[in-house]
Amino acid sequence: MGGDGVASEDASHNHQVLKVLGALKEASHQLQRTSSTTDSSNSSIKALLDLEFLSKSILSSDRQLSGLSSHLSDLKNLIQTQEISKPRTGLRSFLANRVRAQEISRVANSIESEIQAWIDRENVANLTKTLEEWSDEESLLTQLSQLRNRLALGFDIDLQNTLLKSRLISELESLLCRTDVSKRVREMVAYSLKEVVLFNKDVFIGEIRVGQIIKALVSIGSFCALEVLKSLIKAIKSPLVDELESCGGINKIINALDSADMATKIMAVDCLMEVGYYGRKEAIEAMLNGGLIKKLVYLQRSELSDLEQGKSDEFVGVEKNRRRRKISVLEGNPFASCVARFAVQLEIGEGLRQREKRAFKQEILKRIREASISDAEAATIIAEVLWGSSP
Repeated sequence: MGGDGVASEDASHNHQVLKVLGALKEASHQLQRTSSTTDSSNSSIKALLDLEFLSKSILSSDRQLSGLSSHLSDLKNLIQTQEISKPRTGLRSFLANRVRAQEISRVANSIESEIQAWIDRENVANLTKTLEEWSDEESLLTQLSQLRNRLALGFDIDLQNTLLKSRLISELESLLCRTDVSKRVREMVAYSLKEVVLFNKDVFIGEIRVGQIIKALVSIGSFCALEVLKSLIKAIKSPLVDELESCGGINKIINALDSADMATKIMAVDCLMEVGYYGRKEAIEAMLNGGLIKKLVYLQRSELSDLEQGKSDEFVGVEKNRRRRKISVLEGNPFASCVARFAVQLEIGEGLRQREKRAFKQEILKRIREASISDAEAATIIAEVLWGSSP
């Protein structure tokens, strides 16, 4: 009972601190935009001075906010110095005023940075705790969304250090790999991990267990999971494709081409195109041996066949409208020339040597002939591969 009371008091104190810091941050931000006016008539300065007095007792109880208290005192001294200075005219006075204005803006920026660092520490700590013992799915998803939005604002060294010192990344990984958790939660966790990696890939790639994450993503196999995997392949390149091949993930992505969900099929194709671009010899062999060309030929054929035969309800109506609609859908066909697109990815990609590219191109042509249902179909697709297609 006593423990619950202490926790409640801590939460109330943090809420009070957060409220004051939010007001301070907003006033600091506004001051940086209006720093040409540096006397107490400036509404942003007045708000900061009022909050400086109000926040003394609140900030003094948190050692992590000692720097903020110092910045607020510096700001107060700068403004007081500005006000007691005798107004003068001339170039020297103008330059002195500009210097003081810039110094006030600099201190205001430091105040805003200190506040954001404190908020980030609190949010990371709270999310880490939620991940450890969550029970409310909506609350967890809200906090994950807040993390992604914060990371999307761009690089921040304080936030990076906070993430590195926390257990957040390991907790995200653990939740992603749990099969007893809903797919919705695992997908949102996957998006969050992706944003952490992209925040500074040179640092955070070394902080994640790439193999475990890949296994989790391919086991989910949804549009969202494949989208995250595609982003990670583009970020980490050949080393991630190597991990993907070694854990059997390539075959699972190929199997996603059979999904009943069109968006998932399209994302699986996009993912495989990235694998083709960055994959080394072993990865490309795994793709071909996994039946990729046969499946791509089928997708290319089935989409075009449906359009040509007018099987879709989209093509019901007078002949003129039918042709117009057919052209429209053909232009947006996600699997158009997908075999040739894959061949081009290998040709222009980074993972293969030149002689390997030539050998794989011949292998692709052979498999096209085996997968085609007619000489005409084989000739059409082979022509696209030989003459090239935009990836």
